Amino acid sequence: MILQKTDKELYDIIQEEFERQQSHIELIASENFVSEAVLEADGSVLTNKYAEGYPGKRYYGGCEFVDKAEDLAIERIKKLFNVNYANVQAHSGSTANMAAYRAILQPGDKVLGMALDQGGHLTHGHPLSFSGIDYEFYPYFVDKDTETIDYDALEEKALEVKPKLIVAGASAYPRIIDFKRFKEICDKVGALFMVDMAHIAGLVAAKLHPNPCEYADIVTSTTHKTLRGPRGGIVLTNDEEIAKNVNRVVFPGIQGGPLMHIIAAKAAAFGEALTDEFIEYQKQVVKNAHVFAQKFIDLGYHVVSNGTDNHLLLLDVLSKAKMSGKKAENLLDQANITCNKNTIPYDTKKPFITSGIRLGTPAMTTRGFRENDFEEVAILIDMILMNPEDEDILKQVKARVKVLTDKYPLNYYKPTK
Repeated sequence: MILQKTDKELYDIIQEEFERQQSHIELIASENFVSEAVLEADGSVLTNKYAEGYPGKRYYGGCEFVDKAEDLAIERIKKLFNVNYANVQAHSGSTANMAAYRAILQPGDKVLGMALDQGGHLTHGHPLSFSGIDYEFYPYFVDKDTETIDYDALEEKALEVKPKLIVAGASAYPRIIDFKRFKEICDKVGALFMVDMAHIAGLVAAKLHPNPCEYADIVTSTTHKTLRGPRGGIVLTNDEEIAKNVNRVVFPGIQGGPLMHIIAAKAAAFGEALTDEFIEYQKQVVKNAHVFAQKFIDLGYHVVSNGTDNHLLLLDVLSKAKMSGKKAENLLDQANITCNKNTIPYDTKKPFITSGIRLGTPAMTTRGFRENDFEEVAILIDMILMNPEDEDILKQVKARVKVLTDKYPLNYYKPTK
């Protein structure tokens, strides 16, 4: 690598991160490992090109080839989700959400979004987020007993608030979302319907989860997570007028020149998502998540909603292991198992402490993990959480983690030593 000769300090940092990824079991539900093709496009010469505007309507010359790359990304994502219009320029899921809101709302409009501490996202109305600052958000919740969305209560709230928009989608919700019921509620109160499918986009693409584009006025997503692309965002719609608004909002509204190398990497990922291999991968993601959740239940843990329909699960560590999610995250990191602390519904602890952890299967399924591997990981997590002071247990677990990570190595980007 050239960087090894020109900037050894930075090269060493990158190598350290590669070795961390190689040696750790990655369970953060919003992370994945991109293919070599996506990585190649991500690091391509397209990063040199400034291309403000859209294909055929740029503010700079020399865009004839990056136009092709963006058109390719647009056509592939439209085919993937059976949608008429797509903007692939959003730098992130958050900016995609900002674009969606600005395309259909006015400042101060009322919006219903899932409560952050029950599985929602910062951009669904948190008071410190632009969403909570620019719009008047009201939260909806899950049922205390089932820990799933209470659609009847949501309808009552919508009738009371009469929002301009209802947002579906979550960052930590393990069950199928009933988009049809959401749409019926929206129609009943005269609200627009938006879905942020960032976490489940790959499952939707593989037809393992209902497609929100069939019901929603506007749909946003990240392109990483289950979609297994580069870090970025997209906005989708079947409404021509909304599509025009989205394009105006993204550029020149909230962004300047698009990241053409990232758009090319998105095109590569969307192409992969159209293959049979991708569908089989997503099926394995869900199978692994089911087995993972069940193993924790068998080990005596409370798994939020008593299982999962998708790629993630929420594990209540306080009830069995008698520790916070923050402590659990730190302990597991010492054993080379990476996850994140996460609130559980009606959590009694603060968001930076939490009673739970969030665990996802996409990344390690990409590495090759099957059901029996995730059962082993559940056992290893239990060993750490139930023996937090035992150094011998820690050594045993780290050794068993190494067996798994060595068995399923990352086969690309191996820095020379």
